[in-house]
Amino acid sequence: MNMLLLESYLFLVRIDLMMRFRSFESIHRLLRTRKATQCRPGKHLGVELICQSVDLACVLYVKPVLCLQRSAAAVLLLRRYGWEAQMFIGAQLVPFKSHAWVEVDGQVVNDKPYMHEIYSVLDRC
Repeated sequence: MNMLLLESYLFLVRIDLMMRFRSFESIHRLLRTRKATQCRPGKHLGVELICQSVDLACVLYVKPVLCLQRSAAAVLLLRRYGWEAQMFIGAQLVPFKSHAWVEVDGQVVNDKPYMHEIYSVLDRC
């Protein structure tokens, strides 16, 4: 678990740096090109454990973590451990809000299960 927490934290740092010094397009490109890896037997961790690790890393992070950063880091970590995860970006018009969340096999894994009822999906990667 300690190594998974460290990986989660490092992914948060990576996405934070990309948000600060590059563009959203660079994060989008990274998520579009990074595919799930084939894991060795015994290295396939559960989705819930990975998402809990990202949540804990968010609590320990040096500044508040936004949903985009949290979801991008979760997708990268899930894919590293063989899961076909996708980040969804959605919006609602009145009042205007936007949000990002992660799904695996059509199920929301890092947020409330009814995100599609609240937000219209703008993109997925």
